[in-house]
Amino acid sequence: MLSKRIIACLDVRDGSVVKGINFEGLRRAGDPAALAERYNAEGIDELVILDVTATIEGRRALEATIREVSSRLFIPLAVGGGIRSEADAAAAIDAGADKVSLNSAALADPSLVTTLATRYGSQAVVVAIDAKQNGERFDVYARSGKVAADRDAVEWAVEAESRGAGEILLTSIDRDGTRAGFDCPLTAAVSSAVSIPVIASGGAGTFEHFYDVFTGGRADAALAASIFHYSEHAVSDLKAFLARSGVPVRQQ
Repeated sequence: MLSKRIIACLDVRDGSVVKGINFEGLRRAGDPAALAERYNAEGIDELVILDVTATIEGRRALEATIREVSSRLFIPLAVGGGIRSEADAAAAIDAGADKVSLNSAALADPSLVTTLATRYGSQAVVVAIDAKQNGERFDVYARSGKVAADRDAVEWAVEAESRGAGEILLTSIDRDGTRAGFDCPLTAAVSSAVSIPVIASGGAGTFEHFYDVFTGGRADAALAASIFHYSEHAVSDLKAFLARSGVPVRQQ
């Protein structure tokens, strides 16, 4: 079995890391470059920067932030928020990103996924899906969770893979920032439908939550923010717990 990845997420607004609950009530959580340097030293497997207001404000992700963060890292860096075109993706990669994450732009123009996969390779293209439960299905939302996209999360993940996406970054809006645990039914539904890696996001609060999403949720990677930002849990302790529990993880 392939090793499961632990990914830290930096939600950035106006050059500072922020965190909220259910995509609302953002509060500051630190300096992006300083947190990136700390995570790199602690043994995080990858880092994601999401410029949470770039799409709403109609601008690119902040290239200065990407450059500063990437200069501190020796691990893969993915950047999302404001990637609306091939030129936006090129700017992020030129600034130091290894991967770009598309959400609203991919929903508006799915061919952009194929364009970027052709130019950079599927391994560099992540399609981010923000979803809320609606009865028996999971609805997709765009523009930082503010606009319903009239798409089913599982069906959209399958299409994204067919168009060249190399990974799915799957966030449960219902669980975001709650620390109540990942949405394992959502994650399992998407993971079972695609053959590319699925990154689970939204709801991490304890080590057991990671175990649950790697087993019952069938996730290939798990992303968290709050529990790492505030130094409540060490990455090394999490990895040791998972290894003891029979989940293969990458060691430093």
